[in-house]
Parts: sequence; structure tokens; C-alpha cells
Amino acid sequence: MESIGSIMLTKQKMTKKNNQKAAKIRRQRGYQWEDTIVKRFKGIDDWKAFRLGSPSIALPDVLAVNTKKSILFAIEAKSGTSTSLVVPADQIERCLEWTKTFDIYKKRNVLLAFKFLSKKRIGIGKYENRELREFFKIWDNSLEITDCVCNYEGKFYTKTSKGKEEILLKECKMPFKTKQR
Repeated sequence: MESIGSIMLTKQKMTKKNNQKAAKIRRQRGYQWEDTIVKRFKGIDDWKAFRLGSPSIALPDVLAVNTKKSILFAIEAKSGTSTSLVVPADQIERCLEWTKTFDIYKKRNVLLAFKFLSKKRIGIGKYENRELREFFKIWDNSLEITDCVCNYEGKFYTKTSKGKEEILLKECKMPFKTKQR
């Protein structure tokens, strides 16, 4: 009996370790995507961009500004290997608060930046190749803020009590080269 208990404890430890490893990989992908966005903005004249830090301190992932053209983008970035990426309502809300704070800028938008990696997860540790895709969606301030989902095709949905409902968000033409379709 003791050996069964020790096997179960070993399995629990391995599962916990695997879950921690997967969470670390997801965070690293997110950081890399944020860093890529910042570097792309910094490579363009008149643009400044900053990665603002951890999600626990109520900041957007990236803040990008062009003072000459009076533009500010509060950016929430999502990256992954799945066929859809979720943006929780509170993350949209915190980006909106930042755009309201910097009212000196004439154009202030919340951008939702999605990167679907060139490998698609099809199982635990199993992937298949696909086209890398990026989407930069402009949040429509007239919409009710809810949890939202962007799929690999670039369609955007809001989660409602009835299920999912498609919403049309404009694609933002970025000032740098992207993998936008």
C-alpha cells in the first residue's frame, strides 16, 4: 500500500512540475512578444515604447507614444500556440484607464496585439506547423467591456451569457513591418 501512495505523490509532484514549466513557457512567450513590439516601435523615428511590467500592478503590457503626431497606444499583448487567445475584461479596462489619463494626446487607442505562433499545439507536447499571424486590433470604446477572444483567422468575439458573439474591431495599420494579413 505504501508504494501506491508514494507513486501517487510522485505523479502529483511531476504534474505540478509540468504545470509550472508550461506556465513559465507561456509567460516567456508573452514577454518575448511584448519585447518584439517595443523593439519594432523603437526602430521607427518619432516613436517611443516601453514594456511596463507585470500584470499584477494594473499596467498595460506596452505603452507606445509618438509626441510629434500626438498618438498614444496602450497595448495588451497575447501570444500562443492555440487557435484562440483570450483577453480578460480587466486587462482591457486597465488599458482604457491609461488612455484616459494621458488626455494630452489627440489620438489615444487601446490596441490588442495577437501573435499566433507558427506551431499549433495539437496535444501535450505535440505541435504542427502553420503560418505565423499577427493582429493589431483597435478596441472600440463604445463596446461594453467583457472577456474577449481572437481566433487564428483574426475574428474577434466577446463572451456573453448566451455564448460568444462576433464583434468587428478595426485592424490598426502599424508603423512597422508586421505579419498582418
